[in-house]
Amino acid sequence: MTEPGQIDRAQAFEVERYKFLLQQLHTVNENVYRFLAIYQTLATVLVGAALTLFVRWDEWKIERGIAQIGIVSILLLVTVIAAFTVLLIVIGVFTWLDYRREECALTEEAVRPGYRKAPEPRNFWRWYETYILLFIVGSVGFMWLGAAFVLLPAMS
Repeated sequence: MTEPGQIDRAQAFEVERYKFLLQQLHTVNENVYRFLAIYQTLATVLVGAALTLFVRWDEWKIERGIAQIGIVSILLLVTVIAAFTVLLIVIGVFTWLDYRREECALTEEAVRPGYRKAPEPRNFWRWYETYILLFIVGSVGFMWLGAAFVLLPAMS
């Protein structure tokens, strides 16, 4: 039995576990912004390289077909980076859902039933990750459309 003012081992463990869960949730949330920053940086540099190739291919005396392959190759690389970024964000969402479910289970026992509602995946339209994913997919689509309908035909 514990003395007044002290918590027992189980309560101490619950508190530490809850702190850990909150810290993990915070880390998962921050990771999304890190992944977005990496994608934006790499995409900007690579698309800049593709545009430089488009503007200078004739001056650099590169054959038209080789320059076009270079532009398409750069866009393929941006697409692979975008796909990997999307994968990391989706995995992060599943990780976040798991940690939140564990948090809810912990508060069910430690505080009271119904203290914290479990997340609803059908509310995905409220999550900022949804709009980050749409931005990434949209930007890659925009790059491919720009290359297909503007850059590559202008090189002919």
